[in-house]
Amino acid sequence: MSLPDQPRYPTPTAAFSLRVRVRLVNRPGELGRLAVTVGEAGGNIAGLEGFEAKLDTLDEDIVINCGSEAHQQAVLDAIRGVDGVELLEWEDRTFAMHEGGKIEVLPLAPVGDRDDLSMAYTPGVARVCTAIELDPPKVHELTIKRNTVAIVSDGTAVLGLGDIGPAAALPVMEGKALLFKEFAGIDGFPICLDVSTPDEVVETVVRIAPVFGGINLEDIAAPACFEIEERLIELLDIPVFHDDQHGTSVVVLAALTNALQIVGKQMADLTVAIAGVGAAGVAIGKILMHAGVTNVIGVDRQGAIFDGRADLNPAKAWFAQNTNPERRAGSLSDVIRGADVFVGVSGPGLLKRDDIATMATDPIVFALANPEPEIRPEEAAGVAAVIATGRSDYPNQINNVLCFPGMFRGALDAGATRITHGMQLAAARAIAAKVPADLLAPDFVVPSVFDKTVGEVVAAAVAEAAVADGVTRAQRAGR
Repeated sequence: MSLPDQPRYPTPTAAFSLRVRVRLVNRPGELGRLAVTVGEAGGNIAGLEGFEAKLDTLDEDIVINCGSEAHQQAVLDAIRGVDGVELLEWEDRTFAMHEGGKIEVLPLAPVGDRDDLSMAYTPGVARVCTAIELDPPKVHELTIKRNTVAIVSDGTAVLGLGDIGPAAALPVMEGKALLFKEFAGIDGFPICLDVSTPDEVVETVVRIAPVFGGINLEDIAAPACFEIEERLIELLDIPVFHDDQHGTSVVVLAALTNALQIVGKQMADLTVAIAGVGAAGVAIGKILMHAGVTNVIGVDRQGAIFDGRADLNPAKAWFAQNTNPERRAGSLSDVIRGADVFVGVSGPGLLKRDDIATMATDPIVFALANPEPEIRPEEAAGVAAVIATGRSDYPNQINNVLCFPGMFRGALDAGATRITHGMQLAAARAIAAKVPADLLAPDFVVPSVFDKTVGEVVAAAVAEAAVADGVTRAQRAGR
């Protein structure tokens, strides 16, 4: 039961979870009374982590999910106000997880005696250096380059936070490295650059590239991100992948592939409205067109993107020239009429239930803005046939972790020098196929992000596509 004058907080999530230690009077009903108070304050008790019973008191550790930092404080204040309950200590579990960072470097070779040292370092290491000098491709076999990806950001477009700088971007890049290791066994290393121009990003990455087997670009603002990726692809002989563009687009295509089976439509017959024509929006449009969609319409803050609009940057100009064949104009509400699919990579609350009602029969809605989607699934329920978001607390989470670990695993295993459209399409098909046909449902069009076999099948499909597209080192060397 909610208190009548209680402020409304966002949906509780582990991202704003607390661990609290409380001391209760040791008698029946005290813990239940505390639980009611937490619930009335809008908190969600997610777990009891252990207790210590004494004669007159009981110390209990409780995990409570909240919806924001302000909500955390409101829950703590509510606990402090309960008679017979003493708040002994509390911590923000997200900050506790990040304490000291989330990754570390571990040795793979022992250094326990003089022989080990002689082989791992001098004088034995000189033999390996010479072998690489005489046969440069051996660097991919005899060093960490074989399994290491640089996670590069300039901090200009971090999550939904915007331009927060390289130091503040570091926790995200560390998290990415953690996911690389957990889901693909890849050693990702965060590289946050204090730079101010695309030229500086490109120059720096080229200079550090000898260490790495791949470059994962992350959280770089549009339109600079397009130029940086294109230039690095041309300059480097290792895979370069901007995850905000292509990781998102691959998972969107996988989800759409399965959603179309539910509604009985074909790619070639679709009209797709994309809200947000930045890095992700442009890449989604491209991959959908590669998959056979012929009518994609993008919408930004000024309205529909069409050939002839005078206020477009180069990336949007390309989008205008290659999409919206009918040159439709107007707002999102205008463009979405009759559309089969809505994909939002923009901002919260942009789409209304009445807008969905104007779409074609059995509309598909992918509202991917985070943390608040363009429309919440409960608002779209009953009018949309399939709904997906970027959030973990709703079904059908469109999460890049379904793509990028397997994408790089496959590219590294195949010795790929670049990532092609064919490799991206192969990854999307592999992700889609991980949802068994007999389990396919409106609330299950993409596999769970915790299914680690997804990375394995994506890696295999990507490696095969790299060979088919002729972009492996062995093929370039004629071996």
